[in-house]
Amino acid sequence: MEPNDLLSMNPAELADFLAELGEPRYRAKQMFPLLHRGVSPDEMTNLPKSLRERIASAGVWRFPAVRRKLVSALDGTVKYLFALWDGNCVESVVMRYEHGNTVCISSQVGCRMGCRFCASTIGGRVRNLSAGELLGQVVAAQKDMGERISNIVLMGIGEPLDNYENVLKFLRLVNDPAGINIGYRHISLSTCGIVENIDRLREENLPITLSVSLHAADDETRSAIMPINRRWGVEELLSACRAYFRATGRRISFEYTLIAGKNDSEADAEKLARVLNAHLRSARDTMPIHVNLIPVNEVKETGFRHSDRAAVKRFAAVLERRGVRATVRRTLGADINASCGQLRRQEQE
Repeated sequence: MEPNDLLSMNPAELADFLAELGEPRYRAKQMFPLLHRGVSPDEMTNLPKSLRERIASAGVWRFPAVRRKLVSALDGTVKYLFALWDGNCVESVVMRYEHGNTVCISSQVGCRMGCRFCASTIGGRVRNLSAGELLGQVVAAQKDMGERISNIVLMGIGEPLDNYENVLKFLRLVNDPAGINIGYRHISLSTCGIVENIDRLREENLPITLSVSLHAADDETRSAIMPINRRWGVEELLSACRAYFRATGRRISFEYTLIAGKNDSEADAEKLARVLNAHLRSARDTMPIHVNLIPVNEVKETGFRHSDRAAVKRFAAVLERRGVRATVRRTLGADINASCGQLRRQEQE
């Protein structure tokens, strides 16, 4: 955490900061809920003007600014390009469902994982986001829309488990009852498979949903499209998933991006079902297996094409016959390119 970054502070850290200014610690209880509503210190009229001035000079208030906002005419999906304090930009997407609004946020500026189908990794990783910058996306979207965000997915730009400490602190901040107070069970974290940090997250025992980006069932195919697989192969990754489920009891969702001619054949589906059943189901393990099928977003730099509807249906049918629940992810915001990375690339260009 950058020194005195107000939005990255938990209540105890905020109280310590105020004590260093010679102020009573109880002021933190007045400030913390307002910070989580996007109220800057100089707008906090419940504080004495002299204190607001001291906070403004000693604290850092780095709230994301809306650089661009696109609203889908098809389904009301809202895509934000947020400008950060240093001129970098990240994307967030708010999706509307019957059960509430879900925001997909970014965890890094860029990404170093190198997944070949992803626009977010083009150009590599610039830097990690602070806990306050992760939180700021949720707060800024909620403030701009004037509507409550009830669910969060960390599935935007960046690899959340490559920014482990800041992401973990963000999870605790956004769950704090005095702040936004979003329950852990309403938060999903997506990873491409950093096994050592899946193991660390398991020890935290947070009841979040873990989503694992699998995208292939064998090491040769997966390594060709996901370089992370050269460090932790399919077997090691699924072993970590099995241990995670045993420790937490939380179902893991597997993401599978369908790329025409690469991983979308019925033979690929058979292989996926066989591998998942072999590694995750046994007399000891009763782990429910759920696969989200995602036709790849066509990005000009990758040259990949998404599978046609018939191929997607055939793939899903094979999984279902083999006892693996499969759903095809609903496409939202198709008219605004709601997949992450593309709006930031446009801004850079």
